[in-house]
Amino acid sequence: MAAESIGYPQFTHVGIYFTLVGRLVCYLPTENLSLYPKMIKLKYIFSLLTVEMFFLPYQAEISRANPSCFLLLIDQSGSMEDPFGKGDPTQPRKADGVADVVNRLLQNMIIRCAKTEGVRDYYYIGAIGYGGQVRRGFGAGPAEQDLVPISKISSSPIRVEDRTRKTADGAGGIVEEKIKFPIWFDPVANSGTPMCEALSLAEEMCQRWTTAHPSSFPPTVINITDGEATDGDPLPIAEKVKSIAAEDGSTLLFNVHLSSVKSTPIEFPDNEETLPDKFARLLFAMSSTLPDHIRNAAQQEGYKITENSRGFVFNADMVSLIRFLEIGTRPSQLR
Repeated sequence: MAAESIGYPQFTHVGIYFTLVGRLVCYLPTENLSLYPKMIKLKYIFSLLTVEMFFLPYQAEISRANPSCFLLLIDQSGSMEDPFGKGDPTQPRKADGVADVVNRLLQNMIIRCAKTEGVRDYYYIGAIGYGGQVRRGFGAGPAEQDLVPISKISSSPIRVEDRTRKTADGAGGIVEEKIKFPIWFDPVANSGTPMCEALSLAEEMCQRWTTAHPSSFPPTVINITDGEATDGDPLPIAEKVKSIAAEDGSTLLFNVHLSSVKSTPIEFPDNEETLPDKFARLLFAMSSTLPDHIRNAAQQEGYKITENSRGFVFNADMVSLIRFLEIGTRPSQLR
């Protein structure tokens, strides 16, 4: 009889199956092992070692049949009117900078999923803006849309703007060229910071996703904020989000704190001792430890990373925000 036909756990991403004997032995009481033959004891120990050694999380292959999801939580409070680095007139408003970075991120993810026949739905993407109200969805869709397939996002920007960018001319100089820049997300900045309400909505959306896609790579939630929550303590709700588990692991929650002052960003810390204040330590506690593939990606980009590094940046400027989102959304195994 096949193992899966009688409800045995199945670790398809590492090719491990429990045998009938090994599975039954897992339920033998440890305090009475002296009553069982030596072979049974060995099988018991082996089954425990199998679980410990071979159940590696965050290894699920991402495909059209087994997509993953990304959920962006974006602070739209009144303080997002402030520029990155107060007093520097060359810096954009945080709301404008975040909107540009998110739109560029979506465009890059679309390119990542583009094949000759079109955009493949490797990802479903969602956004929750929180400020004067908590609103999910992108500007082009209905006010209460949930996670959206990347192919639909590709085909439905709010508008396409004409912009210019500077590029090398091949002869040692710089020239400006016109480009088309699709817009899915517009800047908003007003009122307070209802982060707890936004996290609660993220919890609901991630729970629905993992229920519908139990074998998929777990959801990744990225919270971008410039200030403390004005509607309570977000840590208990963040813990609930991180506890939502699929077969391949628990939901990942990463946090980016945007700075209004010129300050060196603290990127991917592995402890709270280097953090300057209570708010920074709170966001650190809310953040997930980096899984292997993201840890490796960060190391390749030159970051000093340890096994305890978390998906968190404090005092982020535009450059560190862009780099963080690029690393945090890299796929584990894309097919």
